[in-house]
Amino acid sequence: MADTSSALADATSPASGGRRPRHLPLVLVLGSLTALGPLTIDLYLPALPRVSTDLGVSQAVTQLTLTAFMVGIALGQLVIGPLSDTLGRRRPLLIGLSVYVAAGALCALAPDPAVLVGMRSVQGLAGAAGIVIARAVVRDLYDGLGAARLLSSLMLVSGTAPILAPVLGAQLLRLTSWRGVFVTLTLLGLAVLAATAALLPETLPPPERRQGGLPATLRTMRDLVRDRSFTGYLLTGSLGFAALFAYIAGSSFTLQEIYGASPQTYSLLFGLNSLGMVATGRLNGTFLLGRYPSHRVLATGLTVLVAAGAALVLLVTATHAGLPWIAPALFLTACPVGMILPTTTALSLQRAPRAAGSASALLGTTQFLMGALAPALAGLGGRSTALPMAVSVLGLAVAAAGCFLVLCRPWRTAPDPLAR
Repeated sequence: MADTSSALADATSPASGGRRPRHLPLVLVLGSLTALGPLTIDLYLPALPRVSTDLGVSQAVTQLTLTAFMVGIALGQLVIGPLSDTLGRRRPLLIGLSVYVAAGALCALAPDPAVLVGMRSVQGLAGAAGIVIARAVVRDLYDGLGAARLLSSLMLVSGTAPILAPVLGAQLLRLTSWRGVFVTLTLLGLAVLAATAALLPETLPPPERRQGGLPATLRTMRDLVRDRSFTGYLLTGSLGFAALFAYIAGSSFTLQEIYGASPQTYSLLFGLNSLGMVATGRLNGTFLLGRYPSHRVLATGLTVLVAAGAALVLLVTATHAGLPWIAPALFLTACPVGMILPTTTALSLQRAPRAAGSASALLGTTQFLMGALAPALAGLGGRSTALPMAVSVLGLAVAAAGCFLVLCRPWRTAPDPLAR
């Protein structure tokens, strides 16, 4: 298939001819924007039982506050991403962060479950602005290798959120109620809003914005999905992300109830695996990309992920291996995602230099939807076996590798797409 990125626009020099922000403030601001969504989920998790008790509802009703946020953050990206291609990045981003702050304050004051669920949905819709626009800003400012390296650097900031948030949330609950957790999230949102307003200029000048309204947006998304390589990178990254979520969803029960890990040991292993993923992302951006072709780096990450999934299945079914064997396999499941996600994101955005918001929206929504399906797959076998988690990781990893081979056809791509 012909390179449809040429139909959308040429991928030549970094977009936005204006002043480029300094690197460190840019990484901190964009990393904070990317981390705000996951932080809003993970900081709140330890408070779920208290919400249920305080509002007098079942745990299932309380779980709806998480579902509402996840649905909101998935759908919000589909709206805000294309909107930023038309209006520029800064205005939708600042409005989204402002609504996020207001919704967080209303969550803290919610008198009943209906208001809390509704405001969590609004919080997710608004919080999507940070995730989808941060990726688009990277594409505005950098091409190819530069974009891939910056996306890898963002994992140093955004990747720490899942590590620290549950611990911080538990400590907050020692000092305050679940409403105090939402006050904390509101204050964090205000800090990110202030930093964004002060440090992040507009990166999409008016001459480079897309016109034509909703019909043009739908045509752009249609063209992107028809682009074989874009769809290949999109599915490869999303399926790899889903494999990570299958591990996250299944590991708590698997390690503690089947393999006997204490909560402290589980927390230590979870944090170690998250640090491994962040470190791999850093290695990916500073050493691998630029020295080796991006498709080779991506193929290596996928190979490790498939091997880790296969090792999990083998350990669960064919041996009586204990925690010292299972833990390294889970570590190797998390680490390659630090290579897969930044690389596939950069390769996808490279295909749409003048439609980065729409491309970012498709990326984010697909990742969140596939990630939301992974826990259901990992829990199919009930509480007596770790096999569903292991099979889910392996199946999703093989599907990611298959999409890469069939749709991206890496052996036909020369030169390196990120070296253009």
